[in-house]
Amino acid sequence: MELITEKLLFIALFIFIIHSIETLAYAVRLSGARVKMIASALSLFNIMVIVSRLSNTMQQPFLGSLIDNAPEENKLEFVETQFRFLIGASTVGTALGIILLPTFIALFSRAIIHLSEEKGSVPSLMKRIFSLHYIKRSVTHFSLPKYSYLRDLKVKDIPIRLFLVNMFITAIYTIGVLAALYASLLAPERETTAIMASGLINGMATILLVVFIDPKLSVIADDIVNGKGSYNKLKSMSLMMVTSRLLGTLLAQVFFIWGAEYIAWFTKFIA
Repeated sequence: MELITEKLLFIALFIFIIHSIETLAYAVRLSGARVKMIASALSLFNIMVIVSRLSNTMQQPFLGSLIDNAPEENKLEFVETQFRFLIGASTVGTALGIILLPTFIALFSRAIIHLSEEKGSVPSLMKRIFSLHYIKRSVTHFSLPKYSYLRDLKVKDIPIRLFLVNMFITAIYTIGVLAALYASLLAPERETTAIMASGLINGMATILLVVFIDPKLSVIADDIVNGKGSYNKLKSMSLMMVTSRLLGTLLAQVFFIWGAEYIAWFTKFIA
């Protein structure tokens, strides 16, 4: 049976887009600090997070079909290879998000201002930014990350613990659904229990992000608006965090089988 199928490539594209959106969400906070409209930026940030979370849920039936269509003779190895390919798509999507970060900082800055002009109407904002005129103008804002982003950041200012926590949480979030589905193959007698664990894993990862990561960057953004902080520091910190996201997707390759085995083991105490 063919390993790389059209369905696999479609799911890989889906995951690629999800992780690109997750990475570009960091640009929204930067844009809000840049135009000093944090509250409006938060609204746009929440929209992007909801879209990415919903997309992550929508991919589950397609991932399940990969297992259903896998050959029986070497099902574990076949599915593992396909799933590792999908994890690789998350890495590529995150890398693209990092490359496009400066571009979207400029685009989101304009979007936040437009959101204010539209009196908070998201449909009107969507209609405006997806117009042909706006799309043509957005091309002029394209730029690549520069080394100057890190110029004002000192090694002692790098939040190592935050960096590692974000990397760890990203790894868990990346493999949440995949590990649960793979665990259903490791424990076929408890496959439904294993599959349903994916929601718990992603839910916990989301809570950890909200509790440990988002408040730190939000405080720095508020300091900028209040004249107590440096925009360059926030920009450098955000670049550090998206880098930890990238490393987290690579760490996911290491955690994948371990995570699946742990879920399979844990289902013994539930079933």
